[in-house]
Amino acid sequence: MKKLSILSLVLTLMLTALPALPASAAATAAPKTAVYVDKDNHAFIPLRFLNGFAGIQAGVSGQNGKEMTLSKNGTTVVLVSGQASASVGGKSVKLSERPFSGNGTTYVPLSFISQTFGLQLVWNKTSASLTLAAGDDSATLPVLSGALISASSPAAVSSRHTYTVGGRSFPVQMVTVSLLHPALKLDVVLAGNTVGKTEALGSIAKRSGAVAAINGTFFDAYTDAAYKAPYGYIISRGKMLKDSPADKRTVFAYDNNLLAELIPGSQFLARFNAGTVTGAIQAGPRLLVDGKVALNVAAEGFRDPKILTGGGSRSALGLTRDHKLILLTSGGATIPQLAQIMKQAGAYQAMNLDGGASSGLFYSGKYLTSPGRLISNALVVKTN
Repeated sequence: MKKLSILSLVLTLMLTALPALPASAAATAAPKTAVYVDKDNHAFIPLRFLNGFAGIQAGVSGQNGKEMTLSKNGTTVVLVSGQASASVGGKSVKLSERPFSGNGTTYVPLSFISQTFGLQLVWNKTSASLTLAAGDDSATLPVLSGALISASSPAAVSSRHTYTVGGRSFPVQMVTVSLLHPALKLDVVLAGNTVGKTEALGSIAKRSGAVAAINGTFFDAYTDAAYKAPYGYIISRGKMLKDSPADKRTVFAYDNNLLAELIPGSQFLARFNAGTVTGAIQAGPRLLVDGKVALNVAAEGFRDPKILTGGGSRSALGLTRDHKLILLTSGGATIPQLAQIMKQAGAYQAMNLDGGASSGLFYSGKYLTSPGRLISNALVVKTN
């Protein structure tokens, strides 16, 4: 992680076109907690996040609800929505950014707050997030730029594309998910809700109430036994459903704010034990790191020719710089070709999932890609 001024941070971020969901879901959708950077490169933090963080007490006051009061260690700050000045310890100071409210959330200028209350800011390029720290308190939030996400826009959309790699064309099915959408939820679901069972991907999706689903980890698909062991870590709702402490393969993980990352298997257990992981699936190999093809298949422990050299049906997931999750299936691709496909699809980070007959993608009540067998587990996308 690299320390960055707010000005440097906002100039680094990419502007985003933002989606979402029917108005019926808007009433129950809670906004994600994110650092927001507007079109003028001004950074803001939700007031509700600051309440209780690093000893800060924060809330809305005044009869019209436009006045915000924050205090810490005897220092009291009063801001008013839309006003370019604030009171700090009873003295008026000018603001370069005005506090405001949007989508039911009150936002205050991050640079002013960090300077006034001594918050350290660290920009994390790989996950497009910002870590705020003061004393023993630390929190990492996704950074959203360009426009706030409306709950009335679609949270997930499907599309078909054809990408060309090395002179060969690969038709793909893709679902793009807006992770910071107010109504969006992710979950990792076991077949039959039991480790070792198998179930149709469509069945897992439907009983989970999912708008989209993709097959997850590798598993022992060829045994005749009733127990078909999944391989790798499987985490759902903060609980470890399947442990895999010696596994070096890449893990897709997300927190309760849907800030998602790809983590090396050797580092995952420490992250999980720190209490920051809500859901995760382990598969691999890693395909992209910071927008560049980055393959180290042998180092992740793969020995199967289907991964090392072969081509076949593939499933993959990727993360964009503006916190979108790409779920993708393609036929006939080798792992290096899949990496190029994910790069062309717009992923900044990407990893392979179980493939072959397991490869499947489900969206809006139907298969976009039908698996050739029952599967062990799935990553599902839901909305409120």
